[in-house]
Amino acid sequence: QVQLVESGGGLVQAGDSLRLSCAASGRTFNSYTMGWFRQAPGKEREFVAAISGSGSNTYYANSVKGRRTISRDNAKNTVYLQMNSLKPEDTAVYYCAAGYSDYDVARVPRYNYWGQGTQVTVSS
Repeated sequence: QVQLVESGGGLVQAGDSLRLSCAASGRTFNSYTMGWFRQAPGKEREFVAAISGSGSNTYYANSVKGRRTISRDNAKNTVYLQMNSLKPEDTAVYYCAAGYSDYDVARVPRYNYWGQGTQVTVSS
């Protein structure tokens, strides 16, 4: 069982940066692939980025490549999402998730545990 708690969301202006954090419980954090997803009102949850357990492999949605960086600190049981050049269309609730494999990381069902989400609002 893994419990995930996101933090770092907030209200920012277009062009600003934010770093989201996701703290995980448990002693086997480095065995999980970690992902970030987002969900805007009225839309489906969509993939943003993922990182393998060791941190050696990272994956990004085409829509955010170059503006997002996912990283992890296994000693701190924490995964991060650095978001630069934020746009109003980035407004959403951002969720972190943990899964057992880095196969097909963009799909929601591949993840077994989810956090409660953190709101990111970008004003124009």
